[in-house]
Amino acid sequence: MKVVILAGGFGTRISEESHLKPKPMIEIGGQPILWHIMKSYSHYGFNEFVICCGYKAQVIKEYFANYYLHRSDITYDFADNNKIIIHNNVAEPWKVSVIDTGLNTMTGGRVKRVRDYIGDETFMLTYGDGVCDIDIAALYDFHKQHGKLATMTAIQPGGRFGTLEINGQGMVERFAEKRKEDGGWINGGYMVLEPQVIDYIDGDATMFEREPLERLGADGQLMAYQYDGFWQCMDTLREKLYLEELLEKGTAPWKVWDK
Repeated sequence: MKVVILAGGFGTRISEESHLKPKPMIEIGGQPILWHIMKSYSHYGFNEFVICCGYKAQVIKEYFANYYLHRSDITYDFADNNKIIIHNNVAEPWKVSVIDTGLNTMTGGRVKRVRDYIGDETFMLTYGDGVCDIDIAALYDFHKQHGKLATMTAIQPGGRFGTLEINGQGMVERFAEKRKEDGGWINGGYMVLEPQVIDYIDGDATMFEREPLERLGADGQLMAYQYDGFWQCMDTLREKLYLEELLEKGTAPWKVWDK
C-alpha cells in the first residue's frame, strides 16, 4: 500500500528555516521531520511512499538521491584514485517516488496529480509536517472494517484548528476546517482513503480539507478514527524546539521504531 505525503507547501509560519528548504526537510534530532514520519509508517510495514513536492522540490529529491551518504560513514581515499569506501551503510526497505506537483498547487490538487502513482488501490495520506504515535496498522484495520471511502485521524489539540462533528457511530457529519473553537476534534492527517476519493477533487485549486472532505462527509463516506494519544504539528519555530526537546530527553512518543 502506498503512503502519500503532502510536502509541497511554502511553510511561511516557520520562515526562519523554510526560506532555505521545504518545511518537511526541517530537521528535528538531526533528521528531517519527513524522515520521522516515514520511519513511523515503515515500522508498521508501509514502505512505499509518494511524496508530493512543490516548494524547493529539488531539496527533497537530492536528499533521497544521496540518502545512503547521509546515513553512512564514508572514507574518501584521494591517494588511491579517489576511492570511496562506505562503512555501515544503512538501507531502508523503502520505495520512494518524489513527484513535483507544482509550486502553487493546493493539497487536493497535489493528490490528484499523483493519481497514476497511486493506482486503483487503498492508499494512505498525511502531511509532511506532523508526527504522531498512532498505531497505523490499527488505523488501517478500522478503515477496512467500516467500508466507507475515507478515514481521517481526529485529534484534540486545542483551539486554533478547524473542527469535526462526529456522531455516536464515529461518522463525520460535518467538516469545518479552520474554525476557531476550543475542545473540538480536528483533522490530524494520517488518513486512509479509497481511490474513488480522488474523484471528489476538481483540480489544482482544490484544497482537500475543504470541498472534497466536506462532500465526503455529506455523502456519509467520511469516518473519524478518534485518537487521544500524542500528535504534534510543526508550524512554528516554537513547535520545532518542543519536538527537539522531546528527542533530547529521550521521551519522543512518535519514535515507535525505537521501542
